[in-house]
Amino acid sequence: MKYDVVVVGSGPGGYVAAIRAAQLGFKTAIIERYSVLGGTCLNVGCIPSKALLDSTEHYHNAKSNFEEHGVQLNDLKADLKQMVTRKNSVVQQTNDGVSFLMKKNKIDVIHGHGSFAEKGKIEINNGDDKKTIEYDKAIIATGSKPITPAMFNYDKKRVISSTEALNITSIPKRMIVVGAGVIGLEMGSVFARLGTEVEVIEFQDTILPGMDKDAAKEMRRSLKKLGITFHLGHAVQGVSATSRSVTVEYAKKGSEDKFEIKADYCLIAIGRRPYTDNLGLENIGIEKDGKGRIPVNEHMQTTAEGVYAIGDVIRGAMLAHKAEEEGVYVAEHMAGQKPHINYELIPGVVYTWPELAAVGKTEEQCKEAAIPYKTGKFPMKALGRSRASMDLDGMIKVIAHKDTDELLGVHMVGARAADLIMEAVALLEFRASAEDMARISHPHPTYSEAVKEAALGATGNRYLHI
Repeated sequence: MKYDVVVVGSGPGGYVAAIRAAQLGFKTAIIERYSVLGGTCLNVGCIPSKALLDSTEHYHNAKSNFEEHGVQLNDLKADLKQMVTRKNSVVQQTNDGVSFLMKKNKIDVIHGHGSFAEKGKIEINNGDDKKTIEYDKAIIATGSKPITPAMFNYDKKRVISSTEALNITSIPKRMIVVGAGVIGLEMGSVFARLGTEVEVIEFQDTILPGMDKDAAKEMRRSLKKLGITFHLGHAVQGVSATSRSVTVEYAKKGSEDKFEIKADYCLIAIGRRPYTDNLGLENIGIEKDGKGRIPVNEHMQTTAEGVYAIGDVIRGAMLAHKAEEEGVYVAEHMAGQKPHINYELIPGVVYTWPELAAVGKTEEQCKEAAIPYKTGKFPMKALGRSRASMDLDGMIKVIAHKDTDELLGVHMVGARAADLIMEAVALLEFRASAEDMARISHPHPTYSEAVKEAALGATGNRYLHI
């Protein structure tokens, strides 16, 4: 069988690429090594983690805020097993949705491990038999896996990654999280809300390294209220586990003094690596870089003729929506269109509560690039809508060019920041000014008014609303 386009991997990048290719008239197939479609994001990443984040936030609100709202509850308890059951149901529904889209768009789904045999041919091994299909063009979208160094003794039982953490059904008494990035903070907050003592060890001196420092400080303040303890500027020296517990040894950077924590689990959340194993890349002349990524040009073309790569296997942020945009881009480029991606305006989100969302340049990046800038900030606690909902933590920060007033970046911590950020994305895409953002009418009372107020601050005006 020969196809116009074959996509290897069915995560958000892969399945979106396949759909767009099929819509553009290409005979398309998608190869998936697992029994279900959706990749990491749908099965052990974005979707299941958000399901647990929502469930645990409901419980935390009921425990912490309902009485203030006049809602009385008796015998409140958290049923983590049911939360996981609901999470699995959400995942299954999403899997089914992707399968439906494959059928609707007449995309052939082939299960098994795909690897390039030679130019124009992919061998698929499903354990029982092997078969080879031919392609005119191929898209590699195999995603990423958690980084689990040997020194951590990752056993998937007591020393775990986010994959295993999503299926814990009994609330741990204590959990150690190694890494204060997005995954570590999201999963740490899931268990902290349920009453687990969560301690985070981070090598850098800040949480969320690379994000705006004001936003990171605001987030840390909020998570400390939740009960999470941070050990910043510390390095893990060793991890050992028994059948019932785990011990983590760590030390402050530059010091020989060592500390020790015992817990029920140690969650490794120090990043992810491109999943480019056993793809037969050498058979078509592709050499990976030092980080295991596949080098591509500005059109996501690899060094192999007709072969493209997108998402976590290439340079850039490991984000599902970045992979999706690249999938659409590649399909349209194959069709002779002129698609566009502005990598500087791909938003980043942390789905704790409050949420953190950001787009564009940070203040630190402006300083490093010697860009003249100005800022405007607005605290969520000064907003009427926040007081009504009791979501008082957080702030909005707007960064604009000091001379031209053009928006450079927006960073926010607060309720529904993940949704609010799209106003900033749209305005930055069209190169709007802080004054443009400030003059747009925002409905009252809403969280979005804090965006307007921060923009007013950047223009030199202050606080029109409460």
